[in-house]
Amino acid sequence: MLGRVNHIAIAVPDLHSAAESYRSTLGASVTEPQALPEHGVTVVFVTLANTKVELLEPLGEGSPIAAFLAKNPSGGMHHICYEVENILSARDALRAAGARVLGDGEPKIGAHGKPVLFLHPKDFQGTLIELEEV
Repeated sequence: MLGRVNHIAIAVPDLHSAAESYRSTLGASVTEPQALPEHGVTVVFVTLANTKVELLEPLGEGSPIAAFLAKNPSGGMHHICYEVENILSARDALRAAGARVLGDGEPKIGAHGKPVLFLHPKDFQGTLIELEEV
């Protein structure tokens, strides 16, 4: 079911500062900020040879990232995103196996313009998992 790692997401309190650290200190290529209102975040992607790192900050008061940062004020790893060939088939197989899909269970369009779903961290050793259809 799982394909390659699409990205690892790090929640940050200040997106501009975090992106600049990756650019100037690590010499990384960083995309321009992209607001994703339906997900409650603003993101940038650090492009690597084998995957991406997503830096995300809260967008709006109802952002799920705001709650994460309240517990982790300096930021930290938020989720890992795996690619799947068919997100609906993956969702149905995971549900049949007892995994919980967050939200209403219907895919939303993610930062790459592709359908995504999130899986409950309590079902995966405390790690929030995002699935993205490729």
